[in-house]
Amino acid sequence: MKDKELLTLAIESSCDETSVALVAGGRRVLSNIIASQIDVHKAFGGVVPEIASRHHLENINRVTDHALSDAGVTMDDVDFFSVTMGPGLVGALLIGVATAKAYSLATGKPLVGVHHIQGHISANYIEHPDLKPPFMALVVSGGHTSIVRVDDYNSCVSLGQTRDDAVGEAFDKVARVIGLGYPGGPLIDKLAKEGRPDAIPFKRVFLDDGSLDFSFSGIKTGVMNYVNSEKQAGRQVNTADVAASFQEAVLDVIVEKSVQAAIDNNEDKLVVAGGVAANSRLREKLKEACDEKGIGLMIPSPILCTDNAAMIGAAGYYKYMAGEEAGLDLDAYAQMAF
Repeated sequence: MKDKELLTLAIESSCDETSVALVAGGRRVLSNIIASQIDVHKAFGGVVPEIASRHHLENINRVTDHALSDAGVTMDDVDFFSVTMGPGLVGALLIGVATAKAYSLATGKPLVGVHHIQGHISANYIEHPDLKPPFMALVVSGGHTSIVRVDDYNSCVSLGQTRDDAVGEAFDKVARVIGLGYPGGPLIDKLAKEGRPDAIPFKRVFLDDGSLDFSFSGIKTGVMNYVNSEKQAGRQVNTADVAASFQEAVLDVIVEKSVQAAIDNNEDKLVVAGGVAANSRLREKLKEACDEKGIGLMIPSPILCTDNAAMIGAAGYYKYMAGEEAGLDLDAYAQMAF
């Protein structure tokens, strides 16, 4: 390990992935183990909080052992612990927080609590070693859709967020409507490649002039109404066209608002984070828009877009370097301001 590279053991358990990572110097990932529960929750069409919590409890120590082994280190080598404290499913979060506090107490080493969204943004520090604030960030996931101005490593300002469904949630709901199953995002992304994005004129919802907020409940209802009306009329629904048209309508709004936010705030870099950042069409559209406006675009690899502990380790490093530490009274929060 390089001189003065502080090593953090990071834990992420905000939803249905149990993840533990070892991150050196905030950017060098020694291991990043993720135990996914997707197959467990498929039968229910979405994440069941109590089931998620139970699986975190079963997995956390095994995943920690795996992460330490892969990194070739022991608990003696760890300098401090980083853990997601919210937002997320509170029962799931509590497993991670309790585990991190136990490790901290047992070893006498410091503890840092991390905001989940700050973790997603920080995934880009791993992927792009030269990236430094300030920049504009677009966070798109199953639980969040936000435009964030990142002024410094530990200083962020939310400029816009969803007023109802998060974009990933909208993808999941539309996927159920057209019979694709769960999780909906990757399935719609794949099916949309076979459809026409201009086949169905779903409404683009931009809200008030100048607003950077989002609303996806209307288009979700629009898809449901379209599918029902086509079936009632005895017409076969072209699900590929529905997927492509829905996806294009949603992404048109996201791309326009995020690029405009960068321009209005004189930022020359747009960083993208969250599970929906893995969407291939979003990546295409953002690249086209950013290239046209001369804005640098940075998006992590798909493995760093989904929930993972490496991103929590990156965020935790900069909090620890700023002198931020948590006590053993650290709690988990289903909702957290950003």
